[in-house]
Amino acid sequence: MKRWWWHSACAVARRPEIWRTALHQLRVLTPRRWWARPPYVPGPSREWFAFRMETAYGDAGARPSAEDVMAFLEWCRETRLRSPTMR
Repeated sequence: MKRWWWHSACAVARRPEIWRTALHQLRVLTPRRWWARPPYVPGPSREWFAFRMETAYGDAGARPSAEDVMAFLEWCRETRLRSPTMR
Protein backbone atom coordinates (compact mmCIF):
# COMPACT_ATOMS: atom_id res chain seq x y z
CA MET A 1 0.00 0.00 0.00
CA LYS A 2 1.69 3.18 -1.17
CA ARG A 3 -0.44 5.48 0.95
CA TRP A 4 0.76 4.23 4.32
CA TRP A 5 2.78 7.42 4.77
CA TRP A 6 -0.27 9.56 4.02
CA HIS A 7 -2.35 7.82 6.70
CA SER A 8 0.53 8.22 9.13
CA ALA A 9 0.94 11.92 8.29
CA CYS A 10 -2.80 12.49 8.84
CA ALA A 11 -2.60 10.72 12.21
CA VAL A 12 0.32 12.94 13.23
CA ALA A 13 -1.49 16.07 12.00
CA ARG A 14 -4.36 15.33 14.38
CA ARG A 15 -2.00 15.26 17.39
CA PRO A 16 -0.24 18.64 17.82
CA GLU A 17 1.53 17.40 20.96
CA ILE A 18 3.47 14.93 18.81
CA TRP A 19 4.49 17.33 16.01
CA ARG A 20 7.81 18.26 17.60
CA THR A 21 8.73 14.60 18.08
CA ALA A 22 7.74 13.74 14.51
CA LEU A 23 9.86 16.56 13.11
CA HIS A 24 12.77 15.57 15.33
CA GLN A 25 12.58 11.95 14.16
CA LEU A 26 12.39 13.05 10.54
CA ARG A 27 15.51 15.17 11.08
CA VAL A 28 17.56 12.47 12.81
CA LEU A 29 16.51 9.67 10.45
CA THR A 30 17.16 11.64 7.25
CA PRO A 31 20.63 11.03 5.79
CA ARG A 32 22.94 13.95 5.16
CA ARG A 33 22.73 15.40 1.66
CA TRP A 34 19.38 13.72 1.01
CA TRP A 35 18.74 16.21 -1.78
CA ALA A 36 21.66 14.78 -3.79
CA ARG A 37 20.16 11.27 -4.15
CA PRO A 38 16.86 9.96 -5.49
CA PRO A 39 14.04 10.06 -4.50
CA TYR A 40 15.01 13.64 -3.47
CA VAL A 41 12.75 13.79 -0.43
CA PRO A 42 13.79 13.92 3.22
CA GLY A 43 13.32 10.67 5.07
CA PRO A 44 15.13 7.52 6.13
CA SER A 45 17.23 5.69 3.57
CA ARG A 46 15.57 2.80 1.78
CA GLU A 47 18.12 0.41 3.27
CA TRP A 48 17.45 1.55 6.82
CA PHE A 49 13.69 1.44 6.30
CA ALA A 50 13.85 -2.08 4.82
CA PHE A 51 15.97 -3.21 7.78
CA ARG A 52 13.48 -1.75 10.28
CA MET A 53 10.53 -3.38 8.52
CA GLU A 54 12.38 -6.71 8.51
CA THR A 55 13.11 -6.48 12.24
CA ALA A 56 9.65 -5.21 13.15
CA TYR A 57 7.42 -7.28 10.87
CA GLY A 58 9.65 -10.02 9.47
CA ASP A 59 9.29 -8.65 5.94
CA ALA A 60 11.45 -5.94 4.39
CA GLY A 61 8.54 -5.00 2.13
CA ALA A 62 6.07 -4.48 4.97
CA ARG A 63 4.67 -1.03 5.73
CA PRO A 64 3.70 0.25 9.17
CA SER A 65 0.15 1.14 10.05
CA ALA A 66 -0.64 4.67 11.21
CA GLU A 67 -1.19 3.20 14.68
CA ASP A 68 2.31 1.70 14.69
CA VAL A 69 3.84 4.99 13.57
CA MET A 70 1.99 6.83 16.33
CA ALA A 71 3.07 4.24 18.91
CA PHE A 72 6.70 4.70 17.79
CA LEU A 73 6.43 8.49 18.03
CA GLU A 74 4.80 8.25 21.47
CA TRP A 75 7.61 5.97 22.60
CA CYS A 76 10.21 8.44 21.28
CA ARG A 77 8.43 11.33 22.99
CA GLU A 78 8.14 9.56 26.34
CA THR A 79 11.75 8.39 26.20
CA ARG A 80 12.92 11.92 25.45
CA LEU A 81 10.81 13.44 28.24
CA ARG A 82 12.07 10.93 30.81
CA SER A 83 15.74 11.20 29.95
CA PRO A 84 17.41 14.32 31.35
CA THR A 85 20.29 13.99 28.85
CA MET A 86 17.97 13.95 25.81
CA ARG A 87 15.90 17.04 26.51
